[in-house]
Amino acid sequence: MVSDKESRVKGRLALSNTKLNTLLEITNAINNNSSSEELYDILREVLTEQLLIDKFALFVFEDRWNLALTEKIQKKSLAKFPIASVVEEFKEIATVSSAKISGTEQFDIVVPVYHKNKPLAYLLLADLEEEKIEISPIIKHLKFIQTLANIIVVALENKRLNKEYIKQIAVKKELELAQNMQSLLFPRKLPKNENIEVQAYYEPHSEVGGDYYDIVDLGEGRIAICIADVSGKGMPAALLMANFQANLRALLNVTQDLEQLIRLTNQKVIESAQYEKFITLFIAIYDTKKKQLEYLNAGHHPAILKNGNEYDLLKKGCTVLGMFDELPAVEAGKVKIKENSVMLCFTDGLSELEDLKGNQLDVEGVQAIIEEHQNLDDINKALVKKIDSLKQDSGINDDITFVGLSFLR
Repeated sequence: MVSDKESRVKGRLALSNTKLNTLLEITNAINNNSSSEELYDILREVLTEQLLIDKFALFVFEDRWNLALTEKIQKKSLAKFPIASVVEEFKEIATVSSAKISGTEQFDIVVPVYHKNKPLAYLLLADLEEEKIEISPIIKHLKFIQTLANIIVVALENKRLNKEYIKQIAVKKELELAQNMQSLLFPRKLPKNENIEVQAYYEPHSEVGGDYYDIVDLGEGRIAICIADVSGKGMPAALLMANFQANLRALLNVTQDLEQLIRLTNQKVIESAQYEKFITLFIAIYDTKKKQLEYLNAGHHPAILKNGNEYDLLKKGCTVLGMFDELPAVEAGKVKIKENSVMLCFTDGLSELEDLKGNQLDVEGVQAIIEEHQNLDDINKALVKKIDSLKQDSGINDDITFVGLSFLR
């Protein structure tokens, strides 16, 4: 005859085997990449069929707290459940009544699920049979319930994080492709001959940017130099800038009259951006035979011209492009260029670089660097050194671009 003690031992062993089999089933389901619905179904079955817990709700954090699983509780009754208060109050397993949070009266026990100090889920359990809490199935199997919930919720969180990581890798590859495509928009080879030498620098704030520079040979000893900046950063700015570059190059084949060119360009920007973004532009055409520079500044930082021993800020032009159907006033400037002169065009990403005290480099700081050096190569190196220094101090908040030209003879 089997004794009561032996029966109890056999019962415990059977229950232990059942629990081990359950954990094995869950592990296999996770390894087989089962869906969240399948894993939640396992949890529901174990709680209701094996542990005889008929009433519960599981809240899971996925950007915000969501109700993931319920049993014998109407979802409408949980629409305004104070989950935020529960999360704030309970960090460990506890009786819900201990906190007296309004709206939690239908539950008895709260089981928080944490991973690396981050709350992932809250399982709330109720005792339908209304037994004494000391002998309820909830209390009997509480540690197992907690283990079960932890395994499932953490596995689903890892699965979610893995999906996000894969998406990030895909986005990164797309951005790298966009960066490579954008680099094709910039001149492959900069002019360096007996008349003119050009050096340039470009560093986007992120993988792609909204700054642009170009050098276009117009033939008959004439060369166009331009630098532009789209409002905003990132992919939208880069796409608009690519469109702008294509339009500007096409329009240079239509007209080289800068005042007419800028009006046509303004219309193209409006068509592309629908008044939602604007572009600043500095464009100049240098005639190597006449030694004459004609320029137009459309709301851009003035280019700094060291003409012989004199300095000039090239400001003549108009307002920014893309804001007005008709530009209010357009005026091109003309300058006779002396031998061995230098011009530097740049975007505000350079002039707005800051030191540790918050002081910006500004146009005066850029001009000071030009004044301290004799030739374009030295100016270029000094500017890059200054950029690297200020980047280490305060980082960069915008795309940085500059184009330097040396008028040799």
